[in-house]
Amino acid sequence: QVQLVESGGGLVQAGGSLRLSCAASGSIISIKSMDWYRQAPGKQRDLVATITSGGSTNYADSVKGRFTISRDNAKNTVNLQMNSLKPEDTAVYYCNAQIIVPGRSYASNYWGQGTQVTVSS
Repeated sequence: QVQLVESGGGLVQAGGSLRLSCAASGSIISIKSMDWYRQAPGKQRDLVATITSGGSTNYADSVKGRFTISRDNAKNTVNLQMNSLKPEDTAVYYCNAQIIVPGRSYASNYWGQGTQVTVSS
């Protein structure tokens, strides 16, 4: 069984920083892309940032220049450094990963439980 566990959310003032972390554990052969999504109340879940196993990254326009995604392939972890936070960044942030497990030749999608980020004005 595979689990994704996030940490690092909290309350911060506008202009501040937070660092989110996500660790994948369980029977894992390999992890393809690892992503961060967020969902604000009453809104859909949106992709924030993604990183491939080779380290290529992509960001939503709303966070470019402020957020940085990184991963440690040896530890099966992904981080999201969030700087210059704005009240509109307030949301539940979810870790997502495409993981190949024993007995399968294709990657399946896994989600973490989410961590709340609140930015006060």
